[in-house]
Amino acid sequence: MKHEFRVTVGPVGFRIGSDWKRPLDQLSALYADYPAPDIPDFTVRLFAQRPWRRFIRPSVMIGGDYMLPDAAPLSLAHGLLAAEMGMNLQMALGQRRYLLLHASAVERDGRALLMTGHSGAGKSTLSALLGERGWRFMGDEFALIDLDSGALHAFPRLVSLKNEAIAVMEGEVQSDRLGPLMRDTPKGDIRHLRPPKEAVARMREPAKPALLLFPRFGHAVDIRKVGEAEIFVRLTQASTNYVALGEAGFDALSSLVRTIPTRAVDYPDTESAVASVERLWAELAE
Repeated sequence: MKHEFRVTVGPVGFRIGSDWKRPLDQLSALYADYPAPDIPDFTVRLFAQRPWRRFIRPSVMIGGDYMLPDAAPLSLAHGLLAAEMGMNLQMALGQRRYLLLHASAVERDGRALLMTGHSGAGKSTLSALLGERGWRFMGDEFALIDLDSGALHAFPRLVSLKNEAIAVMEGEVQSDRLGPLMRDTPKGDIRHLRPPKEAVARMREPAKPALLLFPRFGHAVDIRKVGEAEIFVRLTQASTNYVALGEAGFDALSSLVRTIPTRAVDYPDTESAVASVERLWAELAE
């Protein structure tokens, strides 16, 4: 393609090609601290559906090694979001080296906290906030579980802040770590956050899963135990490649469910969520 950008995130390398320079310039600025792969694992393509769409009302189609043929294009103003969605798509449809969970993760003292839940549960905001408050940020989109050892591999992509979460993190970080504000995307207002430099420098360091949380935003503070059967079902729903992995995926997920303490956590605001996390983590160490 006319323009190209390469980046390595955790153990995965990407090559992003584009008909337009602008989205790749934005990617280059936000991924400035990340290395480039010699041989990428996946390729993403941002292209115009028709040649004139590069110039007249430009719209961005998302393609690559894997693609969804019926996916609707995005406007060029949302080109950065298209690139990130393309990277997600390659991982979701093509990753076979790890069990993928749609989850966020942070680490402390070699042990990892995993958080997963439905869209709007607040896991991305909570992991980003913890990453600024003494935890190592490991990712907010995918948790990569090693099929043999069960270790969690970091995947610290840009954090996709949505709607109210934007203001929360604008009060926590320097403005030069934030990407452009994209309004009226299919997911509402979005602004990307570059993870802390430590998260990038240490992204090759795995961690042992030590606690799993199912957070839920907008409710009074409450912490509940969750049964193994419910945990297993919810994690199969949160995995994009569990079925494709077959027996290896079943074994990895079963081992995780049997060995990791799990809680459902309700919270009305981010400070309450942080307090609940710190309390549960302290109890884990006792």
